[in-house]
Amino acid sequence: MTALRTGLQQIRRYPSALVGLAIIIGLIALAIAAVFLIPYDEAIRLWRGGEDIWQESPRYARPAWVNLFSAKKLPETIVLSTLRPSQTVKKTRADKTITISLAFEYPYDDFPSEITLFFQAQYRELLPYARVSWRTPDGREISLGERKLTASDRYSISQDTRLERRLGNKPPEVGLFASPTAPQAPLKGRYELQIIGTLFEENADIDAKLVVYGKVYGLAGTDHKRRDLMVALLWGAPVALAFGFLVAVGTSLTTLIIAAIGAWYGRWIDALIQRITEVNIILPTLPILIIIGTFYSRSIWVMMIAITLLSIFTAGIKVYRAIFLQIKESPYIEAARAYGASDLRIIVRYMAPRIIPILVPGFVTLIPSLVFLEASLGLLGLGDPVLPTWGKILNDAQSNGALYKGYYYWVLSPSVLLMITALGFSLLGFALDRIFNPRLREL
Repeated sequence: MTALRTGLQQIRRYPSALVGLAIIIGLIALAIAAVFLIPYDEAIRLWRGGEDIWQESPRYARPAWVNLFSAKKLPETIVLSTLRPSQTVKKTRADKTITISLAFEYPYDDFPSEITLFFQAQYRELLPYARVSWRTPDGREISLGERKLTASDRYSISQDTRLERRLGNKPPEVGLFASPTAPQAPLKGRYELQIIGTLFEENADIDAKLVVYGKVYGLAGTDHKRRDLMVALLWGAPVALAFGFLVAVGTSLTTLIIAAIGAWYGRWIDALIQRITEVNIILPTLPILIIIGTFYSRSIWVMMIAITLLSIFTAGIKVYRAIFLQIKESPYIEAARAYGASDLRIIVRYMAPRIIPILVPGFVTLIPSLVFLEASLGLLGLGDPVLPTWGKILNDAQSNGALYKGYYYWVLSPSVLLMITALGFSLLGFALDRIFNPRLREL
């Protein structure tokens, strides 16, 4: 253990190790922040929730920071609701008539992606009635039709085919904002959606919410289900790091102990360990995991156990065995035998610690390979269906043709995080290898 402490103290001599360590600390901080900012139950609820949760976020929206580097200012989502009073939201009632005005400024250089109007009506038997109109900055008024309202009603203005025909076969989100003189660009200024509701009961009421969906949203954008990708990007860090660390610890320590037992006892025990290792080496790990995920379970715990079992009896056992056979003949091992130390004490207390400095670099570089393996399973659709992970983001992007449709942010954000993770652990692992490997130390 003294050699391990001495070696770790030499890390400061290697700039690459310090960079790798800084990246790892940043990833750990990101993982801790994810757990505290979005508790596990909340993260699962958000990620598995439908449009009732993500009702106010647009589909396929790019990250909001894209506007900082674009000459064309893309629209952000605008939400106006009578349940959230403001200076531009007005609701007045006169006898059995309710007038609702939802006004907003539109300063953007592109058209919105969708427009949807949500109603909430209170009544006993007779349904309220509403007339909806749209006013543009240049004074034009466009009727959006009339409708009876249920307790919870949704009017998708963008999917109104009759309105589209009246707007000259232009999608409503384009036709309602297009300038009469330059229809290829939106008319900037103050827009207003007005609702005149008729009530047929004394205690009836109407509330409305207008959502003008933008084309940018949040720090990471959204996917096909309107979900904020930041949820999965944040929670992908603790899932990936925990997966890589737990499997790496389990396989490294188990491999070390099994190799030491085989070298110490020899004979049929060593022979059995070597035969199992030789069989396991030729087994294809990924196809076996695909079979498990397809026919048994895609739970992350099942996958962790399967990967751990498949990674114990690897070529590392043969490497460690060769080293342990040399350690076994050392004078201090003979001295331990002489004063009556048990086999277990010799293996755990005297043999295993001697190889830990060699184990540490391999352990550190093993973690990113396991992180990539977990992401690969997610990309193949075999990741845990409950957890939001980086691999799940890539799988959704691939399934929805993100690259073909130009949604590069959807693929790049998890890919960059995976590459940063690999870079951090690799830089630290290679530096530790130079520190603990005598041959590399001399170079």
